[in-house]
Amino acid sequence: MKISLWKFFSVQAVCLSLWPILAFAQPSDLAQNLADCKAGRDTCDRSKLSQSDAADVALAVHRQNVANCRRGFNPCDRSKLTEPEAIALAVAEHRRNVADCNDGMLSCDRSKLTQSEASEADEAKHQRNLADCVLGLRGCDRAQLTESEISKVNVANRELNLSDCKNGAGPCNHSALSQSEAVDVKTAEHQRNAHNCENGWEGCDRSKLSLSEENQTAVAEHQRNLSACKGGEEACDYSKLTELETKTLAEAENKRNSTACISGHGYCDPSRLPNEQMTSVPAPH
Repeated sequence: MKISLWKFFSVQAVCLSLWPILAFAQPSDLAQNLADCKAGRDTCDRSKLSQSDAADVALAVHRQNVANCRRGFNPCDRSKLTEPEAIALAVAEHRRNVADCNDGMLSCDRSKLTQSEASEADEAKHQRNLADCVLGLRGCDRAQLTESEISKVNVANRELNLSDCKNGAGPCNHSALSQSEAVDVKTAEHQRNAHNCENGWEGCDRSKLSLSEENQTAVAEHQRNLSACKGGEEACDYSKLTELETKTLAEAENKRNSTACISGHGYCDPSRLPNEQMTSVPAPH
């Protein structure tokens, strides 16, 4: 009898100790189930919903269906839309189709356009073709242009070709240049080549430089090499320095080395210090 009572009270104690956990777990599970139902997940168990929760879920599911229909996503059940929602959807779809047709999108359905909308889409297509022709793009269909537009395109293409030839930034058709334009292009090409050589850039042909330009390029190269040597850069070619520059750099390096050795900061080579400075060098750790 005593054993039975002991077991009874033990079970009661365990249940009481687990009660907070069970009580906490149940609302948590219900909240997760509510979230699953609102999101339309397969894990939703509608039998566990309260009446108010079921109403909230129905509203959330309806709103999601409306959003899917408006965005063209699946699933979309048009039969579940209210009349105002169905009308708003039809208006939005028509506007989207008009925009697609005006932009030349493959999703355009011309059969759904009104006569005036179709005319606007045709004009938008014509303007896109005109823009392609003006810019010299492959999509240009000159057969669709009027005579005045062809004249406009010819002028634009001539100006674009001249700009490309002068800047060297695009395809240049030298045969389309006038005699004066050819002279201007040749001058621009020469100046661009001299500029590239002076700055050490690609596109430099030193054989095309004048004597003064060659001298200016040589001075610029020397200054770049001197700067690289002063900075201890890998590009430095010490063999191209003058005797004075070599001496100046050596003095600067000796000064830097002395400062590093005495201060204990930076690379120090004690073997290059004068004898009178050796006593000032801190002992290594």
